[in-house]
Amino acid sequence: MYDYRRMTPEERRAIVADRLNRGFPRHSPPHLEVPGEFRIVSGTCFEHRKLLNSHKRLGWFEEQLLNAVAEVSAPYAAWCVLPNHYHVLVKIADMKVFSKCIGQLHGRSSFQMNRDDDTRGRQVWHRFQDRCMRSEGHYHTTLNYIHNNPRKHGYVEKWQDWPFSSVHWYLATKGRDWLRDLWLSHPVFDYGEKWDL
Repeated sequence: MYDYRRMTPEERRAIVADRLNRGFPRHSPPHLEVPGEFRIVSGTCFEHRKLLNSHKRLGWFEEQLLNAVAEVSAPYAAWCVLPNHYHVLVKIADMKVFSKCIGQLHGRSSFQMNRDDDTRGRQVWHRFQDRCMRSEGHYHTTLNYIHNNPRKHGYVEKWQDWPFSSVHWYLATKGRDWLRDLWLSHPVFDYGEKWDL
């Protein structure tokens, strides 16, 4: 999304034409039907605005997200909720059902936040995107990416300092050594760069 905004009109036309040639929608991400695969699902506030702007709201949305995902898919493997986006690593059996669930979550949460902020009609979410895990290594790197996200964006110095993340479940059940070994064996590097192209 951000690279697109910096492109010239000619570059924009070329990127849209390429997407159409590959059978993708003009701008929104395609959600391919690949039943039973783990995927990273990422949802973003419109224009990356920090609308989940308090601990109370972050905790509320985390609960809404996890409850919604649990209704339509297998248990999630990891998650993180930040002021302007979220990630969840989850096994999805039916992408159409999952997409509908996320759409409803976005609708309900938008309505509630707009009511609370007295901003009726404001666009809160800008769709969501997903990527299937290609291997066990990709899965573990994704888990690290999700847990590292609050540190990457400068909200905390250490993963465990961010309360709205599955890292605390992993610390309690797997332990600090397991997480450290996972980080060393599956480093993030530039994971997540250029997802908008």
